[in-house]
Amino acid sequence: MTDGPQPISPEARRALERELAELRADRAKVAATLRSEDPVGDRADEADELQRADDVARLDERIGAIEGRLREGAVAGPPPADAVGVGSTVTVRFADGAESTVHVGELAEAPDLDLVTADSPLGRALLGRHAGDTVTYRTPEGTTTATVVSLSS
Repeated sequence: MTDGPQPISPEARRALERELAELRADRAKVAATLRSEDPVGDRADEADELQRADDVARLDERIGAIEGRLREGAVAGPPPADAVGVGSTVTVRFADGAESTVHVGELAEAPDLDLVTADSPLGRALLGRHAGDTVTYRTPEGTTTATVVSLSS
């Protein structure tokens, strides 16, 4: 895997920005229901209050992760043409000799058999690699290898 910030495709940026807007709206709704100075009633009220506080913390964590990813993608620039990055189309030859052309993407919004997300085992193994490189990655069946046959942006 490459060190440093990873590029982000325009489609992934838009998807993350949409998710961020939705999360911020959800957080505002949940935060508005938290009591400030009012005493909590019975144990059920207290449990409900704690659950909403946990929800706010979970939303804050995801919001922070998305904001960080958007900042990282902004400074990374486009993926290099000679190395696999987010947005690259890569032809790989698997250990059994089968070849497949996949697109390395940020997010899987819809089922797409040709998409390999950058955070999947194969995607992580491919990032930063060049044509001719062999990568090793884990699958549910065990460790396997693939060779980068060619790539394009």
